[in-house]
Amino acid sequence: MPSEFPDFRFGSVLATSFTGTLSERHGDPVERIPTPQRLVDWLAVSGLTVGSCTLDQLGLARELREAVHAAATAAATHSALPGPALQVINARSTQGRATAFLRPEGVKRWRLNPGSSVEDALGVIAADAIDIIAGERDGRLALCASPTCRAAFFDTSRSRTRRWCDMNTCGNRHKKARFNARHHETPSSRTGVTLDGAAS
Repeated sequence: MPSEFPDFRFGSVLATSFTGTLSERHGDPVERIPTPQRLVDWLAVSGLTVGSCTLDQLGLARELREAVHAAATAAATHSALPGPALQVINARSTQGRATAFLRPEGVKRWRLNPGSSVEDALGVIAADAIDIIAGERDGRLALCASPTCRAAFFDTSRSRTRRWCDMNTCGNRHKKARFNARHHETPSSRTGVTLDGAAS
C-alpha cells in the first residue's frame, strides 16, 4: 500500500469496520478512503470486489458511512434512530444487488456478481448495518471509550464489556497514557524533598 495513505483498520463486522474508514472523529480525523481507488481497495479486502469507482460513488460511500455511524451511535446510546440516517441506509440497501450465501460453518456471506458496481457493494454494507442495528446478531453495539475516537463497534465478547474499538490502537494509547501518568513524577516528589530543599 502506498505510504501516503493511512492503513485500513478492520473489525469482525463489515458495517462498523466501514465506519472506521474515518477514525479519530473527535480529535484529528483520519480519512482512510481519501480517493476512489482507496475505496475500491477497501472493498476488495472486505470481499466486495468492484472494478472501479467514481468521485460520485465515493461520495455515496461516505454518505452511507456517516449514516451508519450516526445510527449505530444512537443504537449504542439507546437514543432514537436519526431519520435522515435511516433514509440513507435503507436507500442503499434497496438499491444494491448482491447474493447472500451460507458458508459450511453456517455463516452468511455476500457475493457480488461480475460487473458489480460500488452501489452493489454499498447495498451489502447497508444490509449488514440493518442487521446489527436491529439487534439481529448476538452482540452489542458500543462506542469506543477514547474521547477522540468514539467509534461504534460491535461487541461480541463473552462479557459484552469491551471498551475500545481496537485494543491495538485506542486501547494501547489509553494504557500508555495511564502508564506515563503514573510514572511522570517530579524529581522532588520522587526524593521526598520540597522545593526549598527541606525534607518532606
